[in-house]
Amino acid sequence: MPADNVTPIELLKIYYYLKLTRGLEQRVSTLYRQGRIVGGVYISAGEEAIAVGSAAALEADDVIAPSHRDLGANLMKGITPKEYLAQYLGKQTGLTRGRDGNVHYGDITRGVIGFISPMADLLPVAAGVGLAFKLRRERRVVAAFFGDGASSRGDFHEALNLAAVMKLPLVFICHNNQYAYSTPLERQMAIEHVADRAKAYGMPGVTVDGNDVLAVRSAVAEAASRARQGGGPTLVEGKTMRMRGHAEHDDASYVPAWMLEEWRKLDPIDRFGAYLRERQILDDAIAREIDDRLSKEIEEAVAFAEASPFPEGKDLLEGVYAS
Repeated sequence: MPADNVTPIELLKIYYYLKLTRGLEQRVSTLYRQGRIVGGVYISAGEEAIAVGSAAALEADDVIAPSHRDLGANLMKGITPKEYLAQYLGKQTGLTRGRDGNVHYGDITRGVIGFISPMADLLPVAAGVGLAFKLRRERRVVAAFFGDGASSRGDFHEALNLAAVMKLPLVFICHNNQYAYSTPLERQMAIEHVADRAKAYGMPGVTVDGNDVLAVRSAVAEAASRARQGGGPTLVEGKTMRMRGHAEHDDASYVPAWMLEEWRKLDPIDRFGAYLRERQILDDAIAREIDDRLSKEIEEAVAFAEASPFPEGKDLLEGVYAS
C-alpha cells in the first residue's frame, strides 16, 4: 500500500470518504428493510476502495461515469449525503427531484454523468464525452466504472474499441467483484483477468488489489496522466468481492460462505485504517472525531430527506423535454 507522496491530510480525506460511503449505504439498507424505500437498493460494501481511490486520483474538472457501486466517487465529486438520501426516498430534493427513487442520478455540473441501469450502457456515453474533450483540446479525463459482468456485454467492447482507435482520454475502471448478479466469474469468461481484454484493443490493461485504496489511486493516477497527455485509454481492473447480494433483496445464498469469510479479512476500510495507524496518521482521538462527524452528517441527511416533500404531479414533465 504505497503512499505515493500523498499528504496526511489527503490520506485522512480518503479514509473519511471510505467510511462515509459505508455509513450512508448502511443507513439506506436499514431504511429499505424498514419499508421506507420502494425499489432496489444497491450498495458497495467491501468495494469502496475502488470508487474512492479512483476519484482521489482525478483532477477537479475531470468527469466520472459511475455504476451503481460508486457512491464513494459521487461523494468525492460533490454529491451530498442529503441529496443521496433524498434521492432514495423519492423526494423533491433528490437529484432527480423525485422522479426516481434509485441510483439513476447524476449532475453534469459536478462532473457526474447520470447512471444508466443496463450494465455497460454508460461506457459508450463516456467515450462520447471523452471525444468531446479531445475535439475541444481540453486536458480532461473521463473515468468510466463498470463490473466484471458488464465486460461481457457488447457495448463494453464497442466503447473500448472506439476509445482505443481514437485515443480518447478515458480510464475504464472495473469492479471485479467475482459475481455478475449470481453468475461467478469462471462461468462468464475463460480468462483470469478482466484487464486481459485490453490487449485486443491495443490499450494497457492493469490489474490491482481493489481492496487497497492507495494501489487503486496509483493505477488510476498513472492511467489518467497517460490519457491527459494524449496516450489514449487504459483498462484498470480492481480485484475485490461483493460482500452482499446484487441488491439488498438478494441474500447471496449462491456465494460460498468460505469465500465471503476470506474476503472479509481483506476489508478495505480496516486495512487502510491499520495502515494509517502504523504511520501514526490516525489515532483513537482522530478516529473518534471522524466517527462523530460522520454520525452527525448522516443523521442530518436522514432528517433532511424525511422532512423533504414528495414531488407534485404538475411538475412531472419539468426538465424532461426540451422547450
